[in-house]
Amino acid sequence: MLLSDRIQTLSPSLTIAISSLARDLKAQGKDILSFSAGEPDFETPKRIKEEAIQAINDGFTQYTAVAGIPELLEAVAAKLQRDNGLRYAPSDIIVSNGAKQSLFNLFQAVLNEGDEVIIPAPYWVTYPELVKYASAKPVIIQTDEIAGFKITAQQLKEAITSKTKMIILTTPSNPTGSVYSKEELEALAKVLKGTKIVVASDEMYEKLVYDIEFTAAASISDDMYQRTVTINGLSKSVAMTGWRFGYLASPNKKLIAAMNKLQSQSTSNINSITQKAAIPALLGEVDEEIEHMRKAFEGRRDEAVKLFNEIEGLSVLKPQGAFYLFVNIKDISNNSIDFCKALLQATGVAVVPGIGFGSEGYFRFSFATDITTIREGIRRIEKFIKTVRK
Repeated sequence: MLLSDRIQTLSPSLTIAISSLARDLKAQGKDILSFSAGEPDFETPKRIKEEAIQAINDGFTQYTAVAGIPELLEAVAAKLQRDNGLRYAPSDIIVSNGAKQSLFNLFQAVLNEGDEVIIPAPYWVTYPELVKYASAKPVIIQTDEIAGFKITAQQLKEAITSKTKMIILTTPSNPTGSVYSKEELEALAKVLKGTKIVVASDEMYEKLVYDIEFTAAASISDDMYQRTVTINGLSKSVAMTGWRFGYLASPNKKLIAAMNKLQSQSTSNINSITQKAAIPALLGEVDEEIEHMRKAFEGRRDEAVKLFNEIEGLSVLKPQGAFYLFVNIKDISNNSIDFCKALLQATGVAVVPGIGFGSEGYFRFSFATDITTIREGIRRIEKFIKTVRK
């Protein structure tokens, strides 16, 4: 057999597959409106571009330290202190090619065959795949709309076994936009206290929150600080998806050393230009632009939620973060893949099936596009639903 057993455990990303299909159909001249990509429709702020151009003109194009240049690691540490009240030394931080690599490094460094990783569903599509690639077992815990798509302390307690090595928390969530409150995190922390379970806290959408104050998992208590690996980046909040900038932070020196070793033997440092460009974003120099984007997303969220909830047969919870709606289609279909394929073929509207996120009977709708496109997309969906319900 040419292929390894390990690589055959992986499934392709459904979100990327849908986005690629939508792009291909559009290239063929079809009228396609895609709400499948998790990518802001805003330009990277000018200040960041200028810093990148300056780095190029200064000839800053050589290899750097694997974990990142000193001034960048200091900027990440300053950001975590300023925004989250978390004290990390620069040596507690590793910068990687997007948060996806940060997660990959973490799982490969921590997980062994037979280890269990608790993953609340709906989940980001990559989590279980990377866990399986590390030879560990994803333990999927279904959440519901009543709990705001968040795992409860009781569910966590019941899911823990002697093999539990890690829990993945995502706040704000992709795909639901749910955000854990400080009180909810405190309840989870009480369950975890006294265990050796690692918390992987993915906080990529931290800056995009509405109607709630963001709380970092590691800030809940010293116990949570010690067990939590904070994962974040600039792709979503600063519209830097293509720059590939992610980072993680942990006070566990052995863990950081292990992930640094792994990255040194895989990709080494992230590109030098991005490192320089990220510094002003981390130091708060583009906060005004971030707030402009956040407000725009909030307005889009409000209108999209209103429009969807006016469609008979559909419903959606108002998300408190990110730029996604997780739309309930259970009154229409319990096969989200077939539903989304039919929707795309009939209307040219691309959304992502909920089953890709571990929850059937939903689709994910990204409102990271202009309001006119959002209105037209929902209008087409409403027309499709009326046809299906006849």
